[in-house]
Amino acid sequence: MGSIGIETPQTTKIHDPRKPEDPTSDDDEVSPIEEVRLTVLNTDDPTLPVWTFRMWFLGLLSCGLLSFLNQFFAYRTEPIIITQITVQVATLPIGRFMATVLPTTTFRFPGLGDREFSLNPGPFNMKEHVLISIFANAGSAFGSGSAYAVSIVNIIKAFYGRSISFVAGWLLIITTQVLGYGWAGLLRKYLVEPAHMWWPSTLVQVSLFRALHEREERRLSRAKFFVIALICSFTWYIVPGYLFSTLTNISWVCWVFSKSVTAQQLGSGMRGLGVGALTLDWAAVASFLFSPLICPFFAIMNVFVGFALIIYVAMPIAYWGFNLYSANKFPIFSSHLFTSQGQVYDISQIVNNKFELDIPAYEQQGRIHLSMFFALTYGFGFATIASTLTHVGLFYGREIYNRYKASSVGKEDIHTRLMKTYSDIPSWWFNVLLVATFVISLVLCIFLKDQIQMPWWALIFACILAFVFTLPISIITATTNQTPGLNIITEYLMGLIYPGRPIANVCFKTYGYMSMAQAVSFLSDFKLGHYMKIPPRSMFLVQFIGTILAGTINIAVAWWLLTSINNICQDQLLPPDSPWTCPGDRVFFDASVIWGLVGPKRIFGSSGNYQAMNWFFLGGAVGPVIVWLLHRAFPAQSWIPLINLPVLLGATGNMPPATPLNYNSWVIVGTIFNFFIFRYRKKWWQRYNYVLSAALDAGVAFMGVLLYFTLGMENRTLDWWGTAGEHCDLATCPTAKGIVVDSCPIN
Repeated sequence: MGSIGIETPQTTKIHDPRKPEDPTSDDDEVSPIEEVRLTVLNTDDPTLPVWTFRMWFLGLLSCGLLSFLNQFFAYRTEPIIITQITVQVATLPIGRFMATVLPTTTFRFPGLGDREFSLNPGPFNMKEHVLISIFANAGSAFGSGSAYAVSIVNIIKAFYGRSISFVAGWLLIITTQVLGYGWAGLLRKYLVEPAHMWWPSTLVQVSLFRALHEREERRLSRAKFFVIALICSFTWYIVPGYLFSTLTNISWVCWVFSKSVTAQQLGSGMRGLGVGALTLDWAAVASFLFSPLICPFFAIMNVFVGFALIIYVAMPIAYWGFNLYSANKFPIFSSHLFTSQGQVYDISQIVNNKFELDIPAYEQQGRIHLSMFFALTYGFGFATIASTLTHVGLFYGREIYNRYKASSVGKEDIHTRLMKTYSDIPSWWFNVLLVATFVISLVLCIFLKDQIQMPWWALIFACILAFVFTLPISIITATTNQTPGLNIITEYLMGLIYPGRPIANVCFKTYGYMSMAQAVSFLSDFKLGHYMKIPPRSMFLVQFIGTILAGTINIAVAWWLLTSINNICQDQLLPPDSPWTCPGDRVFFDASVIWGLVGPKRIFGSSGNYQAMNWFFLGGAVGPVIVWLLHRAFPAQSWIPLINLPVLLGATGNMPPATPLNYNSWVIVGTIFNFFIFRYRKKWWQRYNYVLSAALDAGVAFMGVLLYFTLGMENRTLDWWGTAGEHCDLATCPTAKGIVVDSCPIN
């Protein structure tokens, strides 16, 4: 009896650079990578059904639900991202329930001979489960939640107040999501099949799948624990989500020093440095950095050290010590753009009828100024890019070379040989996908250029850039678990080549950066399927269909919210307690102004205020060299190679829109679970940690949607001290004398 289909028969450890691994193995039955040997089974059952009714039903449902929820919550001040792990945990009991209640009757389809099918071909198996989770996560590069290109539609409609057609927005989203799949498929032979391209992040998923499918004989099974934790999370979220929203951002320093600007700048968790700021809202804990329960402790500490050095050392010195770039004329922490007199910059006044920079109006309003933290964010972003390349080259260069060499000349490992059982994907599938997507993108650039601004030659340039970087960045990711991004580089290049056109810049960034990111994510999922022995054609079709479905739902939800919520994303026009502030899109919009509309020459060039920030490129490149030399000079000091400058310098890469409140709570919760509980209650951690993370995410998401549809759409709000926000209004005030800002004391 067959299934309905066409097929035939974290805590991730990064390899220590001090312990180079032999790229060869004499044992044909094991992987040459130790981490893989300890995690992945060397057996397979090719008779297990994968294209079942259960897989299709739960896969489509999960994909649709996650796409809706992640896009819906992306506009909120504390966005919630429902991760792939949530789907893994939540669909297991549902799949087993379906295997219990669905009829086992067999039937045949005309034209398919004697092959029999059933809605219930047997027990719910791990391969179905893997395909469901990949289905749900399709179109979301590295768990980002929603399609990156939706932000283009958001800033055009909500921030610039211009129009873009639904068709143009949909085509933009689908093409940027799918384009990278074409060349990723052509690179599979080099990045998925070789044993030394081991993709460390996939081992977290493999571990969780194996843990979830173990036989459970305890009274409190993982499924029961998940339901209990989900109910608790669901019930509690009504308190910070509606009844007592101040619990989302408890900044007690502001309550004590209600008249002090400096104290509120220090204590505000949302608009200051977050000294002492805490939260009792899981959405604030996991909104920007994902759940701390699934992040290894060493990574949490690396992020904490970088965060503390930047926020509590560099920021106070720059703002209060040296008053760099006249920092005290502006809020200490803000993603807004300002005039020289501390007023919010009126972007609408410098955009002409052609949606380009109005140079006379720009010269009249003056140069754009950034808050001290926003300026440092770009500087540390420059340093992170440079340090990542240098760090990987010095500490992992030999390992990458050895593994790539072994992958090209080495013999097949056990997993690659087991995958030979299944029919491979014909190359023409990828060729057709690549050509079709590129042609549609070209049509979009030529015939709808008035809406997206990007010329056809820019599309070709973006594709070449993404294709060239996909192989080296995939190799780096597959061997070191580090993924350098192209977003700043792409927007910087387009800003130099084609300034004055904001939408052209973000479209170029999306085609150049996102197609590469999608390619890497596509290959990572394929490696997961490789380890779990999923038929390749099933993997391809699930990813492709899931991406189309997810992108369509993303744009539909975005269109609905943009046209139904008044002043969405305009935080200065929204009520004080409104959650629809779009923090991620605010940063995306500001980037379009900085890199596209005004251009890097007028901000980071000789005619701008922040030319010195370019030195961060040099500093970031030199930093790992110093660490590497210290390691060579003092090899006995084992702590030196653990200094990971890309992580340290990039620790605050999510800020803004993330705030110190998010980081403080994330570090505290992550330390409790992944240090104390992991060390002293390891069996509990191993059994329930991931399950708890999924339940907390799901409970908050379901209650958040319920609150919106039952109370939010009816504009039923509570008005008392506990729903009046953070009570840190003075944190946004400047401290310079002579600067007058509404609702701020005059210095």
